[in-house]
Amino acid sequence: MKKIECISVFDMLKIGVGPSSSHTLGPWRAAQRWIDELKGKNVFEQVKEVKVDLYGSLSLTGKGHATDIASILGLCGFDPVTMDLSLLDETIETIHTFKRLELNGEKQLEFDPTTQVIFNKKFLEFHPNGIKFTATLENGKTSSSTFYSIGGGFVVKKERKNAKQNQKELAQFPFPIEKGSDLLAFCKQEGKSIPEIVLENEKSLRNEDEIHTGLKDVWDVMLESMYVGCHTDGVLPGGLNVQRRAHGMHQRLIGDEQYNNPQEWLESIRNTEVKFRQILKWVSCYAISVNEVNAALGRVVTAPTNGSAGTVPAVMMYYMTIENHDATFEQLKEFMLVAGEIGSLFKKGATISAAMGGCQAEIGVSSAMAAGGLTHLLGGSPEQILMASEIAMEHHLGLTCDPIAGLVQVPCIERNAMGAIKAINAAEIALESDASKAKVPLDKVIETMWDTAKDMNSKYKETSEGGLAVKVSLSDC
Repeated sequence: MKKIECISVFDMLKIGVGPSSSHTLGPWRAAQRWIDELKGKNVFEQVKEVKVDLYGSLSLTGKGHATDIASILGLCGFDPVTMDLSLLDETIETIHTFKRLELNGEKQLEFDPTTQVIFNKKFLEFHPNGIKFTATLENGKTSSSTFYSIGGGFVVKKERKNAKQNQKELAQFPFPIEKGSDLLAFCKQEGKSIPEIVLENEKSLRNEDEIHTGLKDVWDVMLESMYVGCHTDGVLPGGLNVQRRAHGMHQRLIGDEQYNNPQEWLESIRNTEVKFRQILKWVSCYAISVNEVNAALGRVVTAPTNGSAGTVPAVMMYYMTIENHDATFEQLKEFMLVAGEIGSLFKKGATISAAMGGCQAEIGVSSAMAAGGLTHLLGGSPEQILMASEIAMEHHLGLTCDPIAGLVQVPCIERNAMGAIKAINAAEIALESDASKAKVPLDKVIETMWDTAKDMNSKYKETSEGGLAVKVSLSDC
């Protein structure tokens, strides 16, 4: 029997730090794993010097995506979920000034980021996002490991099939799902909805209280990132001089409403009557706010990646503030269970890495996830949910990843707003359709997306070597 990878909703919706899941969160996690390896080999205490080599896409857009910073913070023992981000700039500045870091917060080492974080344009064969950590030990020997950041914060090693890197891969869900057709079959067989099937799988990994708490934590970070983005003015870092727009959009939309925290803010919006143009503005504002926070190395939720972090929460906010003012967290939880499962189908059948598939793998997948979640909450059948996800991806096929100056600012931030609007439209079309007569199954669009990814020129896959990235330069900005 073929072993099907068990991907949890918490794999698709991860709390982390921007600006990129594959270029920031992944390298950060890789550094943490490498330290665990050193300790497992009982050589941590013998480490005299460390070096980081970045390869391929991690190198080409590494500065813009703060890959070097993330790697260093991981080496220092900080965790992206819990680190006090107000300490980030000070920590990095101190390391640059004194050329020392504290490995895992335990061992002082000489460290010069300008010479010990090396940007190699060479691509490693296994994956475009390669990162190698090397330790020189006191006896002169070296200990090194190479990791690959494959999108959405997932980190693997080339020999991952033989290594016990992810215990979930060794488990078996009660409902093993590889394709959308499997998901529909289980729904029909069990007489359950998609979130009910997904919840049963999640319960094989953790208890219901842990699932509830974990998803509440995810939603709280989503809400917080929207709130922060809507209340922060100024220019984004990186040199493009991109003015934050969510703040001004939000001020014009909210008017004189008064509130003191994210929850009160949410309730004030839910009590506001809005027209069609305002709906477009609100949804765009929600998505843009998240990705401005992401671009400024703030805390967001990968959905399925950092670069596409704004689409799903924007559509969730649309549901709560436009479609159902009485929505509860239980409904948001169902949305996330559906969205997470849709994302996992794309990861299994194609990719969620822009370095592998262009922006269709990020914004396209996030739009499909959001469309599926919204369709469920609006009363759609499992077949209509998959139809909505297919429609959303179908109209993102071939979308390239061409970030100007390697930054997740232009065109990435606006694309989240467009992905959210497309998701809402896809849901409405699916709800008005007979899904049994759909011409393009979700599984076929996933296969097509992967074929398109493989055919796409590498310069359009998060390398900043094509498209807008070469037509517009820092000097133009």
